[in-house]
Amino acid sequence: MKYLFLSFICLLACNDTTKKDQAKEESRGTPDVNNSAIVTGANQTDVYLKLLEGKNVGVVANQTSVIFKDANKEQHTHLVDSLLAMNVEVTKVFAPEHGFRGVADAGEHIEDGVDEKTGLPILSLYGDNRKPPAAFLKDIDVMLFDIQDVGVRFYTYISTLHYVMEISAELNVPIIILDRPNPNGHYIDGPILESDVKSFVGMHPVPIVYGMTIGEYGKMINGEKWLENGLHCDLTVVPLKNYSYASEYDLPIKPSPNLPNATAINLYPSVCFFEGTTVSCGRGTEMQFQVFGAPFLPEDTFKFSFTPEPNFGAKTPMHQGELCHGLDLRSVEPLNEVRLDWVIEAYNGSDKKTFFNDFFKKLAGTTKLQQQIEEGMSGEEIKETWKPGLEAFRKTRSKYLMYN
Repeated sequence: MKYLFLSFICLLACNDTTKKDQAKEESRGTPDVNNSAIVTGANQTDVYLKLLEGKNVGVVANQTSVIFKDANKEQHTHLVDSLLAMNVEVTKVFAPEHGFRGVADAGEHIEDGVDEKTGLPILSLYGDNRKPPAAFLKDIDVMLFDIQDVGVRFYTYISTLHYVMEISAELNVPIIILDRPNPNGHYIDGPILESDVKSFVGMHPVPIVYGMTIGEYGKMINGEKWLENGLHCDLTVVPLKNYSYASEYDLPIKPSPNLPNATAINLYPSVCFFEGTTVSCGRGTEMQFQVFGAPFLPEDTFKFSFTPEPNFGAKTPMHQGELCHGLDLRSVEPLNEVRLDWVIEAYNGSDKKTFFNDFFKKLAGTTKLQQQIEEGMSGEEIKETWKPGLEAFRKTRSKYLMYN
C-alpha cells in the first residue's frame, strides 16, 4: 500500500509537470528577456572565430546576417563584411530565397552573381539549385550558416538549411550555425506535415509552428536522420545568450520583404494560408500578412478595403489595381495559436469551387485541412484532430532543445 501511494503521488507530480511545460510553450507570459539582453550567435565572435582560423569559409547569409554594434541592435555590420575585416578567408556566399541583400519577391528566381561591395561570388540557392552542387563547395573547409528565421514550417530558410547540411555531410565539410531567436518560439501548433505533400515549403514532419530556433532545428534534422540516406552532418551550433522561449523579440531587420514588422510575423502562420487561395494576404500594400481581402468578398461582411499595387517585394500582386474587401487584423491581440477562422470565413464568402489552389495543400502540409474546411468543420473541430500529432512532436522536439 505504501508503494502504491508513492506511485500515485509521483504520477500526479509528472502530470502536473507536463501541464506546466505545455502551458509554458503555448503562452508567452511576462517576458524576462528583451532585444537588448539577447546575444546572438553571430555576435559571439570569440566562440567561432577560432573555428575559422586558417580555413576557406563558405557563408550562407542574407540581409539579416549581421553583427550588432550596440545593445539596442540599432547599429550593425554585415557578417561577411565583418569576417573579411577580421581576416577570415571568406571565399563564397550562398544566398537563400529573396537573395543575399533580401530584395527579391517571394518565389522569384534568383541568379548567381557577384557582391558589388566585396567582389565575392554569390551562389543562389533559390534559382537553378536548391541544394548546392558539390562543385560549389570545392576548396571550402567549413560552412557558416547565419540567417534569421521566423519559426514557421513553410518559411523556406529551414529547407535551405536542410540542403546545405546534406551537401556538407556528403562532402565531410563541417557546418556552424550561428543561432538567432525565434519570434514565434512561444508556441507550437498546426498539422504535422505528411510525406505525400512534401515540398520546398515543407520538408519535414513538423507542425506549422514548431517552437525552435534555427540552431535547434538543425540539430533535429541531424538527430532524426532526415538528410538523404540518413547522413549525419558535422554540426556545431553557437547558442544564444539570455534567450528563452517566452522572450519577446522584435526583429531589428526584416527577415524578408513582405514581413515588415512584429505583427506581420506573428500573424504569418495563420494568414499565409491565403497564399493557397483566391484571396489576397495584403501583398502589394504596406500591410502584408496583416490584412486579407478580395474583390468578390461581400462588402457588408468584410468592411475593410484595400487596393494592391506593385511595390517593393511584390511586383505583380494578386488582384492588382482592384478594390478588395476583407478584414484588417492589425489590432488583433498577439497570437499563441494558428487561427483557422479567417480562412474559413473567406471560404464561406467566396466561390467555393475555385477558392483553393494546389499550393494550399503544400502550405497546410496535409490534404486533410482543405477537405475539413470543405466539409464544414469548425476551426475548433479541426484543431482537435491535430492534437495527437502535436503531442508526438513535443516528445521529438524535447530532445533537441537548448533553452528554457
